[in-house]
Amino acid sequence: MKNNKNILDERQEQILLRIEHNGCWLAFWGLLAAIIVQLVLDVDFRNLAGEWIVFMLLSLYLSVGCIRQGIWDRRMKPDVSSNVVNSLITAFVMGILGFVRTVRRFPDKILGSAAAGIVYASMAFVVCFVVMQLFASQFKRKQSQLEEELSENEKE
Repeated sequence: MKNNKNILDERQEQILLRIEHNGCWLAFWGLLAAIIVQLVLDVDFRNLAGEWIVFMLLSLYLSVGCIRQGIWDRRMKPDVSSNVVNSLITAFVMGILGFVRTVRRFPDKILGSAAAGIVYASMAFVVCFVVMQLFASQFKRKQSQLEEELSENEKE
């Protein structure tokens, strides 16, 4: 027989939530690091597909869950300047990754590898920026909806 009653007090519940929070982010960043290392080592995508699938599912769950609850971030606002900065960071990392992968395959083609890195970075910037803008738009729409519901409840 399953007991669904929570036996933790409020302090223990907060501690457990913090542990789960830290574990989630450890898994997120650990998976990302594992994927990047394997890409740098030029591992075939089929060999890292499992990590990639789990990472994408975790990313999607966190993103959709936060947006549905009207939460964006503790420190950043959902505006164009924040999205540009985050997209530039992503583009930089992807550009370096693209350069390193290409240099490993073609060590004598440094200029071509640099061009590949620029292409990787450009594509990453565009995709990241567009996705973040779409998420920001959804977030703002949801936040307005939640504020309207709150003001209607206060009127009653």
